[in-house]
Amino acid sequence: MTIRSASPGDIPAITGIYAHSVLHSAATFEVEPPSLEEMARRYHDLQRAGFPYLVAERDNAVIGYAYTSLYRSRPAYRHTIEDSIYVHPDHLGQGLGKALLGNLIQTCQQREWRQMIAVIGDSGNLASIRLHQRFGFRHAGVLQGVGFKFGRWVDTVLMQRELRNSVPT
Repeated sequence: MTIRSASPGDIPAITGIYAHSVLHSAATFEVEPPSLEEMARRYHDLQRAGFPYLVAERDNAVIGYAYTSLYRSRPAYRHTIEDSIYVHPDHLGQGLGKALLGNLIQTCQQREWRQMIAVIGDSGNLASIRLHQRFGFRHAGVLQGVGFKFGRWVDTVLMQRELRNSVPT
């Protein structure tokens, strides 16, 4: 397996992986999979803004991806980012999330960001919660019943990890 920066050619595979998560999990609160064009727009917006966007590749196929974005858009939040990680359903439990998140954190620690936030859809998403704990994220709270998907109310788990402890210049 290789972890590398995503490229525009990866967008179809990324779109498929994300569509599966939208349709079959509460990891994301979207209820309709975005189009290929929408996913391309999102990718390009993050690239233009300078955020890391990584893919996991095996046998020339993208099998997972991870990226960061601003946690919130207001200026005071500019040093805080949010991570997102998605793995192809056929490759769950193979260490892809660990490899992607580890690389993402390492990349972000070399940049200007101070905090990384995980906004985990569904308090029952123990795989994601445990993955983030493994990398030093601490529990920051639960927003109870803030999403409605698959006929039920879904929580959001907030976790956070310090990337660096410095005052911005």
